[in-house]
Amino acid sequence: MRNRRPVLWQIRISHYSEKVRWALAYKGVEHERRAPWPGAHMAVALWLTRGRHKTFPVLQLDGKAIGDSTAIIAALEERFPEPSLYPGDPSERRRALALEEWFDEELGPGIRLLGWHEALRDRAELQEAMRSDIPRPLRGVRGAAGAATRYASAFVVLRYGVKSTEAAERARGEVLGALDRLEAELNGNDYLVGDHFTAADLTAAALFYPLVQPADGPTPPRPTEGYERFRAPLKERPGYRWVEEMFRRHRKPAPQPVVA
Repeated sequence: MRNRRPVLWQIRISHYSEKVRWALAYKGVEHERRAPWPGAHMAVALWLTRGRHKTFPVLQLDGKAIGDSTAIIAALEERFPEPSLYPGDPSERRRALALEEWFDEELGPGIRLLGWHEALRDRAELQEAMRSDIPRPLRGVRGAAGAATRYASAFVVLRYGVKSTEAAERARGEVLGALDRLEAELNGNDYLVGDHFTAADLTAAALFYPLVQPADGPTPPRPTEGYERFRAPLKERPGYRWVEEMFRRHRKPAPQPVVA
């Protein structure tokens, strides 16, 4: 079991999945990627982890199914220690892990809600973006992309309340607050902790990708007019540019192509 290639169960446009993809690529870990029918990931996650986790990503590694992006990176650090994403200095490591948790909890949910809120305003563009998330054998089936889009849309409306304008407005505030925190923590430095790329930098940059949409990141649905109005004033901010720079410097292509 230990020599089996790791398998990442993912949602392609998910920022938490991108966090794990980035960690795997950074460490040069050959792996397979699989994605279930859009919206069906909770059932698959529960099955893979025997009820311990209901969200993606899930990484199958050395015979174990590990849920939660932070726990996955911890497992990768143990199994593939170089190059490390954790600082060697204990105090710096604690700070990196604390920042990882903060961006996971304070940025991740808000930017997800806002992204889906805007994506649902352009169903045609969302359907095109979802097409590659359909399992490969079904991609040629007429109407499959539309059905997947309707199913996934209904799921995010029920689970996250993404149609609520009030919730979307709160999410905008959370995203702006996280950008403020990022810039304050950087304080003009290249990295959040010490002088090397760590899990804190990876997490912040990966979770900001739906806002920044860097060239080296995943391809999300094309921004709606409202989302572009929100993004436009932020493009000159130091934090926005930092995310682009982190992707440019450290987001290497994955060593193993996606397997649907």
